[in-house]
Amino acid sequence: MKKILPRWGWLFTGPTLVAFLIGFVIPFVLGVYLSFTRFTTITRTTWVGLANYARVFGDSVFLHSLWYTAAFSVVTTLVINVAAFAVAYMLVKAIKGSNIFRSVFFMPNLIGGIVLGYIWLLLLNGVLSLWARSITYSETFGFWGMVVLMCWQQIGYMMVIYIAGLQSVPEDVIEAAKVDGASNRTILWRIIIPLVMPSITVCTFLTLTNGFKMFDQNLALTNGAPSRMSELLALNIFNTFYGRPGFEGVGQAKAVIFLLIVAAISLAQNYFTRRRESKA
Repeated sequence: MKKILPRWGWLFTGPTLVAFLIGFVIPFVLGVYLSFTRFTTITRTTWVGLANYARVFGDSVFLHSLWYTAAFSVVTTLVINVAAFAVAYMLVKAIKGSNIFRSVFFMPNLIGGIVLGYIWLLLLNGVLSLWARSITYSETFGFWGMVVLMCWQQIGYMMVIYIAGLQSVPEDVIEAAKVDGASNRTILWRIIIPLVMPSITVCTFLTLTNGFKMFDQNLALTNGAPSRMSELLALNIFNTFYGRPGFEGVGQAKAVIFLLIVAAISLAQNYFTRRRESKA
């Protein structure tokens, strides 16, 4: 076996490595290079150095989208994880029809982002019409509309992960705590939550990155209205790259900055949650 693996192992790792290089490494390197150029195609480029990045940080709409997206991601991460954990905690109990409830909560995750955005556009505008308003009346309306949409879609998916974590908690540990006189609240905070920290780490990572990367729902629900004030980062980059001729290099610079921000936040979040997980 030791002789076979070094000799034929490349047959298994080779295709994956080639796909990784073609699908990620080469486009990433090329994208970083293009962010320092003015281009119309990848073969017609003019080196401009840091000019594109200077224009990015001088773009007030981009800076607004950055803080708008950060606030959106923080709010949705907190709401989704708290709600998903609460629903999962209830559904792991022996209640009648729990499997039906699990299916109902998970179903919104199966709907595509564009379709989901238009569905909630009709629903929210129908409610807001009672006050002669619409979802694009202000950036605040758009913000909370997207929060509601994102939470409705993601809670069921995170619920499944939390259910798996809760079902792995040893029953004998909980029974021992009850024998020792621990209350349900003490059991939840001192036993259950520390033991499901791996699930919390995964769900926090997913919801945080999903919040920063949200595009389809933003496009369908508000399309950045009014005046691009409800435009999240992904939509801002798309509109810069495809909607403003001559700004392709600026759009590519925004994409590189966006990647670095998401990577830094994801690594920091993963580090701190893993650290807390190891202490639990």
